Amino acid sequence: MPQAADPKRVIAVYLVLAFGLSSILWYIIAAKPQWAMDTGIIRYSVYLLMWCPAFAAIATRLALQRNLGGFGWKIGELRWWLLAMVIPIVVGLVMFSTAWISGAAPFLPDKAAAMLALPALQAILIAIVDNVFSATGEEIGWRGLLVPELGRVTTFTWIAILSAVIWFLWHLPLMIVGLYGDGSMYSIVVFFLSMIGGSTLFAWIRLRSGSIWPAALLHGFWNYFIQEFYPRMTASTEAGEAMLGEFGWYVVLISIVLGLLFWILRDRLPKMPKPEGGL
Repeated sequence: MPQAADPKRVIAVYLVLAFGLSSILWYIIAAKPQWAMDTGIIRYSVYLLMWCPAFAAIATRLALQRNLGGFGWKIGELRWWLLAMVIPIVVGLVMFSTAWISGAAPFLPDKAAAMLALPALQAILIAIVDNVFSATGEEIGWRGLLVPELGRVTTFTWIAILSAVIWFLWHLPLMIVGLYGDGSMYSIVVFFLSMIGGSTLFAWIRLRSGSIWPAALLHGFWNYFIQEFYPRMTASTEAGEAMLGEFGWYVVLISIVLGLLFWILRDRLPKMPKPEGGL
């Protein structure tokens, strides 16, 4: 097997490719050029955007390493898969049930009953698979390549911080134009703070499991349950909008708590390899 490339070079090449490819999709999503609508690309632009980190990571590995090792393709232990699926379900339940009980955003029993009826369960499963598939594109890049390469040159604390900043900056262009969130400085700050805690959790589960798949499941389940499942059974109110979802103040609190918890557990991570060792 060829010797692993210099991690700083790998990271630099990867980021140039990831942000370069993504910029094409940022333009398509924001400007909606006629050619994108005529060709149908606009319909799949969000999927393609979420897979740009994966395309960039694969190209980087092939160019610098001549193989696709280091992503964490192995299945890993079942407990990490279960943890990845349970965390978003429990976090969402805690977050939204607080809003239901407090009256900030009332629970809609009729909507919930319809969603959980046997005929509707297939739609839920399809939606989960769809979210996990799209999230996998991001995770192959951010946690498949970026986190392990950062782990070759720095500590877990800096892995969490640097990956959070990079992940946030990748979301920022669409946030600024109001296509992800409302474009306000408040939503941008709230999202950034939640990314610090979230990136700590994602990096921890990737490194602890040694597999990319728990991170992909965690991301996909988070997107579905926090953005789709629980909101559909919750009444829309002004207080609820400020409190819930990816841009609510509650998700910041929960993300920081989760981040601190898994940061405290950083001693359970495998020893970070030296630059010449790979991961």
